[in-house]
Amino acid sequence: MSAELTAAERLAIARHPQRPGITEYLDGLFTDFFELRGDRLCGEDPAILGGVALFHGMPVTVIGTRKGKTLEENVRFHFGMPSPEGYRKAMRLMRQAEKFRRPIITLIDTSGAYPGMEAEEHGQGEAIARSLYEMSQLTVPVIAVVTGEGNSGGALALAVANRVLMLENAVYAVLSPEGFATILWRDASRAAEACEIMRMTAPDLLRLGVIDEIILEPEGGAHLAPSIAVRQVDRALSRQLAELVKKSGGALAAERYEKFRKLGAQKEDP
Repeated sequence: MSAELTAAERLAIARHPQRPGITEYLDGLFTDFFELRGDRLCGEDPAILGGVALFHGMPVTVIGTRKGKTLEENVRFHFGMPSPEGYRKAMRLMRQAEKFRRPIITLIDTSGAYPGMEAEEHGQGEAIARSLYEMSQLTVPVIAVVTGEGNSGGALALAVANRVLMLENAVYAVLSPEGFATILWRDASRAAEACEIMRMTAPDLLRLGVIDEIILEPEGGAHLAPSIAVRQVDRALSRQLAELVKKSGGALAAERYEKFRKLGAQKEDP
């Protein structure tokens, strides 16, 4: 791993505007990507990008959050914060993957679900809950990769997976450090302090059993050498997928269910 960094420093790297996003990973990891749009209910949410592709010749379904690179794209994609339409689109693609027995790969980089009034009116909480429920029952391999930020239910809605991987400088937490500091101390300026308390870094979460693997990044962060970062993700996905495709559908669903049931459990003293 790279030199030891504080949680706040890792957060800054995770939020770097030039950090590789879903479009870079789609271009570097997959071929023949065919995008699928719309939730077949309300509309299209560009903050979720998904479709069918080939991963080393294997048909897969790819779904991920999209922030964009320019300010115009950031605004269009709600800075990577999905609306209910996005989660419903993701569920539609997952059901399709289940029908055609395609593994599912999700790429997560979001500060959380979109908090606007329209999203709440369209059933934001229900869409996230439904996604958690449906992902827990899938009988195809599911691998989630947290590539940048993975905050709140907005991230978890795409992360009920058999294997949860994190890039070395990614973060994964119940909410943003600024939100945590505001709730706990009523002072968002204490976000750096909150980062340490929240145990949101990949090394912390690997020790806690929340994630399954850390994907190493180039020294200084993935934005300094995106092609190397993409290769590292490729190797991790290849290794994990090779193990999962050997398992039966029932075993995959049962394993996923037990994995998440165990999170946060504590052993009682004898």
